[in-house]
Amino acid sequence: MMNQQEKKQILRDAQEWFTTSIAANHIKNTRKLVDPSKLTINPFTVVYLANFLTGRSDAIGIAKALVYPRVLGSSISTSFGTGMQNFVSNVLSAYGSTTSGIDIEFIDALDGHKKFCQLKAGPNTINKDDVETIHSHFAAIQRLSTTNNVRVTSSDLIVGVIYGDESQLNANYKSLEHKHYHTVTIGTNFWHRLTGDDSFYLDIIRDINVVAVNADFTDELENIIAELATKPEILALVR
Repeated sequence: MMNQQEKKQILRDAQEWFTTSIAANHIKNTRKLVDPSKLTINPFTVVYLANFLTGRSDAIGIAKALVYPRVLGSSISTSFGTGMQNFVSNVLSAYGSTTSGIDIEFIDALDGHKKFCQLKAGPNTINKDDVETIHSHFAAIQRLSTTNNVRVTSSDLIVGVIYGDESQLNANYKSLEHKHYHTVTIGTNFWHRLTGDDSFYLDIIRDINVVAVNADFTDELENIIAELATKPEILALVR
């Protein structure tokens, strides 16, 4: 179980990680959107979406219909997902693992047993193929532990999901639990097991949001949309 000093350090590190990794990558990816080749433009629907979103089908309306979904959806989701390794290395470095296929190792604050944990970003971030890959990593660890006469059970090989709650886990996570008998722990429960603090999940969200409220990118975003609207690929769609 972490002490208050360790807790404060992880919260500070989480703020720094969000600023330098998630926010910085989001801004970098957003700036690329002045280039139409960075966007997938569906000419059958984009004018409809422009009118649906802005009530206009001019170049600005079309540019907004193309940019907004990227910057508010897929771009930040991708940044968060790819930033997970950075998160493990910097924020959770005290728990880092040298075991193949494992991100962190820790003593579970709830049952007192050592856990070998793969970290995932959210409740929809693994697919069917990932299930077998994760299980293979875990099975290899169990075989090695048997050889070395070390206690490692299926319940000690877990997937820790950074955010969300159990009701949101997709079918692939459920398969890990019900088919392969591995524990998937998510959100509040994961952070409680890791830190011994049942309020840590809310604390880390709160501290990251302190940084997030300073993220005002509105002026530059409008400039990006205005520049994109001047491109021939966009003007060709104007009705």
